[in-house]
Amino acid sequence: MLIVGAGGGFKQVLVDGGTGTAIAKIAVAASLSALVLGWIIAVLIRLATGSATVATVTAAGIIAPLATGLSPAQLALVVLAIGAGSLFFSHVNDAGFWLVKEYFGLTVGQTIKTWSVMETIISVVGFGFTLLLSVFV
Repeated sequence: MLIVGAGGGFKQVLVDGGTGTAIAKIAVAASLSALVLGWIIAVLIRLATGSATVATVTAAGIIAPLATGLSPAQLALVVLAIGAGSLFFSHVNDAGFWLVKEYFGLTVGQTIKTWSVMETIISVVGFGFTLLLSVFV
């Protein structure tokens, strides 16, 4: 409960501070779609905080103004992209990283080489399939 609350608070600080508006302006100038931008933001927040929940809530809050006017199918693809981005490279800031390390008796290095790489592959492949789906929607 505290993680979700902290994620929501962090998202609101970024939105109220104008980060969402600044990102929207950069996205428009760079011609980035909400789909690509959602994944990138979720990845960056995941790397910074280590929490998939915080990455999801924050990226969704930042992307929400850009997602207005999208069809339900396109909106669903943005949700999938943000979800995929939130899985990118689980590392030492992530509680799941430590659970996997301890349950399997791995070293930190072994956990990075297995768990973190696997999470990154899931994120990239998930985003790739989301982009592929966007061609047909």
